[in-house]
Amino acid sequence: MKKLLLIQTAGLGYDFAMRNGVREIGGVAVRPMQPVFPALTCTAQATLRTGLTPAQHGLPANGFFDATLRKPWFWEQSAALVQGPRIWEAFRGRGGTVALAFFQQSLGESVDQLVSPAPIHTHGGGLRMSCYSKPDDLYARMARSAGRPFRLRHYWGPLASVKGSEWIADAVAALLAAPDAPDLCITYLPGLDYDLQRFGPHHPKSVKALAVVRRELERLFAAARANGYEAVAFGDYAITEVTGGAVFPNRALHAAGLFAVRRVGGLSYPDFYQSAAYALPDHQIAMVTCFDPAALPRVAAALRSLDGVAQVLDRAGQAACGVDHPRSGDLLLVARPGRWFAYPWWQDAREAPDYARHVDIHNKPGYDPCELFFGRTPFSVSLDTAKIKGTHGLAGPGCGAALLSTLPLKSDSLIELASSLREWLT
Repeated sequence: MKKLLLIQTAGLGYDFAMRNGVREIGGVAVRPMQPVFPALTCTAQATLRTGLTPAQHGLPANGFFDATLRKPWFWEQSAALVQGPRIWEAFRGRGGTVALAFFQQSLGESVDQLVSPAPIHTHGGGLRMSCYSKPDDLYARMARSAGRPFRLRHYWGPLASVKGSEWIADAVAALLAAPDAPDLCITYLPGLDYDLQRFGPHHPKSVKALAVVRRELERLFAAARANGYEAVAFGDYAITEVTGGAVFPNRALHAAGLFAVRRVGGLSYPDFYQSAAYALPDHQIAMVTCFDPAALPRVAAALRSLDGVAQVLDRAGQAACGVDHPRSGDLLLVARPGRWFAYPWWQDAREAPDYARHVDIHNKPGYDPCELFFGRTPFSVSLDTAKIKGTHGLAGPGCGAALLSTLPLKSDSLIELASSLREWLT
């Protein structure tokens, strides 16, 4: 049976690697590859698993808005959210075993081994760290191999760092040598992403993080060789410099009377039931849901006039980009290079809802990179969008991802890479 290690490496951009002298890792040359658009984590992972466009697999972003429930959903874990056959189905049908480690939308996936962060949120607002695993003892075995438990604080939040991906690299390297090692192992290294967003791609701390992630990849490529695996590593997107302020589409909708809020205890919360529209931001794109179809021209006009908006794509425009899906919104906003979308609708920080000052990836109606910084009060996160120096989501010039492969695969784009991997496995 063929054996392959496949590593998605967050934020590993081709230009960033070249600029810092990383032309090979573990003896494998670094090549350019076109990311999928939108160039986002869940979108890239779904594309890799299916070889399909976002319009086909149904994950145009890391979240989506359910217009029926009037509720945003972000970072949900069900594998059923990813539509389409997996690239490993025929391989597994012939007896090949598959492992998936630290992928989003992986719970319930058709694989033999699975591990993913799955903390328990307690009634009093606390959190009990745990990882979901299949079989049940897999996480415990990986923790023993790594010599320490997995720390969620290193995976996201103000303390997120390369330590999170160091744990994953240690655990996966041990898994490849285990008696029940999978024939296909797919994993994710998030560590480079954090400092690139905090400080931008030209900051010394980002370059230092690149050096650490390079060592992690070298360790995994060495483990692959030692255990008879081919190895492929790829960047899901390139993080580019933030050159202007954040763009606030929901402030524009609120000012135009198209987005309603309710005041509770002096704080401002969204009122999706009385609103005509809402924009769900995710880095350099924002998906706009119009609850009142008659208001669509007014919504488009209000958003098109915002500084920092490059495109307002209707359904036809989304279809031309391979993004059109019921979850992609009635309109899709695309930011100008160097700009990004933030979810706040309030102007006065004293009106910010309670979850704004905490790491709360499931309740916030939009992606919030400010969670990477501590706030002014203990146990809080920042509200200052000016702190963010790196962003991603675009897939045009200067946004190429990096690719390393011991296999001669067709890989000019992520979709082509996924299709080539399916053919090789089959």
